[in-house]
Amino acid sequence: MGVLNGKVAVVTGCAGERGVGRAIARRLAKEGADLMLTDVAPGGTRVVKAKPLTERGGLEAAAKEVQRIGQRVLTALLDVRSASQIDAVIDQTLRTFGRLDILVNNAAAPPGADRVPVTELSEEAWDTVLDINLKGSFLCAKAAANAMLRHKIRGRIINIGSGNSKVGHPRLAAYCASKFGLLGFTQSLALELAPAGITVNIICPGAMDTERLDYFGRREDGSYDPNQRIERIKRLGTEVPLGRLATPEDVAAVTAFLASDEAEYITGQAVNVTGGAIMH
Repeated sequence: MGVLNGKVAVVTGCAGERGVGRAIARRLAKEGADLMLTDVAPGGTRVVKAKPLTERGGLEAAAKEVQRIGQRVLTALLDVRSASQIDAVIDQTLRTFGRLDILVNNAAAPPGADRVPVTELSEEAWDTVLDINLKGSFLCAKAAANAMLRHKIRGRIINIGSGNSKVGHPRLAAYCASKFGLLGFTQSLALELAPAGITVNIICPGAMDTERLDYFGRREDGSYDPNQRIERIKRLGTEVPLGRLATPEDVAAVTAFLASDEAEYITGQAVNVTGGAIMH
């Protein structure tokens, strides 16, 4: 019997083959939750366009995985920058399942034009990252919180932040600003929703072995080298006290706990999943 039996969750950013959203969906389903899975495109967004797509990736593949586990699932294309699209997703979830217990804000801007020094950072790249990572999480949380309040659900809102929610890094100014902002938003919303029994927390993973690190395999000519990616990830893992990068499953396990009744007294917290690399 799963700890989330009878619960309903919305998870954003689920189309990646090896992404955090896919792992979270799988774990919540194993714990008994029914799911609404979303992404901005059927196949998600690719960091390196030259990397071949596989049939194992995509929003529908994630949904089939949930169905094989035995849970009900919906999918929807969703740009988290659109309040009207978010409202439609929440409404569809409520019409189909009758309730909403859990929101996981996982959708994030892919690394791209923002990964430059501030002196070279364009306003457009800055806006894209802040709009998706921060504004998108705000809009989703606002809609989900209103639904929980209307239905008197003591729900869970879980934001996926980063180690860069706590520590800045060169060439990541827009990303760090968005994730630092998400941490502050988490704390404020947690205090506002606490009287209703709704908890709000943020998970702060370190570097993870997901599609977002595919740029490690990008050659200067734009082609993709998987072996180059593997070697860079191995080197990065040696810098972590526990000797490896985080996996999507590491984050999914913490998400499942925070979504459960066992975590009803935990709110406003930033939970590190960094293998000891960050301890504050």
